[in-house]
Amino acid sequence: MTGRLCIVAGGGRLPRLLIEACRDSGRDFFVLALKGQADPEIVEQVPHEWIRMGAAGRGFAVLKEQGIEELVMAGRVRRPSLLDLRPDLRVLKFFAKLGPKGFGDDRLLRAVIDEIEGEGCRVIGAHEVLPKLTAVEGPLGIVVPDDQAGDDIARGMAVLTALSDVDIGQAVVVQQGIVLGVEAVEGTDALIERCNALKRDGKGGVLVKFAKQGQETRVDMPTIGPETIRQVAEAGLRGIAVGAGTTILLDIDELVRAADDAGVFVFGVARE
Repeated sequence: MTGRLCIVAGGGRLPRLLIEACRDSGRDFFVLALKGQADPEIVEQVPHEWIRMGAAGRGFAVLKEQGIEELVMAGRVRRPSLLDLRPDLRVLKFFAKLGPKGFGDDRLLRAVIDEIEGEGCRVIGAHEVLPKLTAVEGPLGIVVPDDQAGDDIARGMAVLTALSDVDIGQAVVVQQGIVLGVEAVEGTDALIERCNALKRDGKGGVLVKFAKQGQETRVDMPTIGPETIRQVAEAGLRGIAVGAGTTILLDIDELVRAADDAGVFVFGVARE
């Protein structure tokens, strides 16, 4: 049995799935629930403590108090402003080390991992706790992309590869070779909604969601779930292409049923 696990819980379903996995396997765990992010119903019946995102000093103290050996970050986290963050001294020192160019998502998360592991706590990915959670290569349901969709997927992957160097986004919407939108700080849900108003006549577009090249996937692996399927269908998109082995699929059985019912595809693609 591995050592005690800390689940740093943000929003969405993933923290619940990790808690259930720990319970099923008998693994000892503790939850650090992020205020304003995590769902209270998910953590109220398990060992936990609520913490502000800007209270890193208290967070590290809890890891020591609870005898934590491994840590997993799970769930959506809305990036706060510095005013909302109200950083403690530990966070201010961390930002000072990063310098003025330290606020790209991947660089920031790598620095967070270094800070945590510097305290003697190993950071792991959610897929290491739930290995069956990641997408496989090929179609997940009965709907498959046609040639036009395949071209749009290739175009989307090329765009995301180009954007990896500047550390922007994990998703893009492409329709008939035209890039309708690229994910930035607003997130995938807002990207889909925004592109709904930009779609062209003819065959619908494709959402392409991939980890950036060289991305630190232990703490920021792309994730989709049944709600993503519903949003894609409502926006008139024909399907979703995701990175095989590098994308988390929440509630996969429900996700596949929703995709089949809506007539949209979910397709895992291996990055060459």
